[in-house]
Amino acid sequence: MILDLDHIWYFLLLLPIVAFLYASVGHGGASGYLALMALFSFAPETMKPTALLLNLFVAGIAFYHYFKAGYFNKKLFLSFAVASIPLAFVGGMIEIEASIYKKILAVLLLFAILKMLNAFGKGNGKIKSVKLWQGLVVGGVIGFLSGLIGIGGGVILTPIILLLHWGKMKEAAAVSALFIWVNSAAGLIGQVSSGVEISSQSFVLVGVALVGGFFGSYYGSRKFNNKMLRYLLAFVLIIASVKLIFV
Repeated sequence: MILDLDHIWYFLLLLPIVAFLYASVGHGGASGYLALMALFSFAPETMKPTALLLNLFVAGIAFYHYFKAGYFNKKLFLSFAVASIPLAFVGGMIEIEASIYKKILAVLLLFAILKMLNAFGKGNGKIKSVKLWQGLVVGGVIGFLSGLIGIGGGVILTPIILLLHWGKMKEAAAVSALFIWVNSAAGLIGQVSSGVEISSQSFVLVGVALVGGFFGSYYGSRKFNNKMLRYLLAFVLIIASVKLIFV
């Protein structure tokens, strides 16, 4: 049982909202799902595979909409994905102690908060090419952390792309969406290969999250202004991060 019946309806109401918010900026939402699961006191061993599974579906639909809108840069994606995929698999095979897991997750959520507040800018500067070693190092580190913690890595990759002027906002979103998908798949395979089982209830959560993810990525890639949504999402993540650190 992932969540007791007394609280499941609150969780199911919030889940598509989180998926909508994240998908609107090209993300699968794993850090948001993990934050939400932390607020509802999910067991750490349940959080990781569930977040990766939700990521697969929501990031997939987010990538579809951004790709159709013409924002995907294949060369930029490959710069990071070559190293990230195998290291996400390795990270997914590793289990860490619950208290350490929560502290690492809290720190990584800060990347999401800063990103949603546009602390890294909007990617409007002169675009630079990614050097081979830069792509391998950045992709590899993020990939390993993605598998280890149970996220796709988009909340880390997108700010880096914008900060270093490797791409503009929606281009970064499109690249991150597919980056999240491949890392989530590798991390989940690593989880399963190490003996972790995925609850059948997780697929119910997938259906609920997909509703929000579909509309969020559609409006985010074509019509939507994300400024207010980013502030709201940052507020949610701040609460979750504080809970993870101090509770």
